[in-house]
Amino acid sequence: MFHLLDILGTMAFALSGALTAMNKKMDPFGVFIIAFVTAVGGGTVRDVLIGRTPVGWMQNLDYVYMITIGYFLALVFRKSLDKLRTSLFLFDTVGLGVFTLIGLEKGIAINLHPIICIALGTMTACFGGVIRDILCNDIPVIFRKEIYATICIIGGIVFFLLRKWNVQEDVLYLTTSVVIIVIRLMAVKFEWYLPTLEHRNPPNG
Repeated sequence: MFHLLDILGTMAFALSGALTAMNKKMDPFGVFIIAFVTAVGGGTVRDVLIGRTPVGWMQNLDYVYMITIGYFLALVFRKSLDKLRTSLFLFDTVGLGVFTLIGLEKGIAINLHPIICIALGTMTACFGGVIRDILCNDIPVIFRKEIYATICIIGGIVFFLLRKWNVQEDVLYLTTSVVIIVIRLMAVKFEWYLPTLEHRNPPNG
């Protein structure tokens, strides 16, 4: 089930990236690249940082297949997908929870400090979107309005608190995922945003 959710989350991220690229009026190759980096960019950054090479998607072609499927679905059904944005959002949210857990586990596997593990989980879940936005010439969404990375950090803290209390592994994974998913849904529903910071130069004189 965990692997299935990982794969579905990958496809949802790929669809999200493809739709963003089409909104920017990119050509088919550009759309595919944006779909690809959105889906696996975070995991690639994580693997490079911890010295895990070849990176994950190079060792498991299931990710490449699902990204390609997501890409073609976006091309063929781009008009219909507007009506399915709620479903895509749900898959994206599930992917957020699953990818955070994957990043946490990669850090734990090589005995990294919990703070670094949480950073890896956040990167895994969020940095694909950061790379997407940079390539699309936008300020990354997570840096300007959406509570996205913060949710992953909260999920990581919950994970290590439960782990310290020796909670059963299945319950640990489920609880952490549910916390991330529920906070994400509530943040969107109730429009929770972090305050923006602005520096204004003092008036002359």
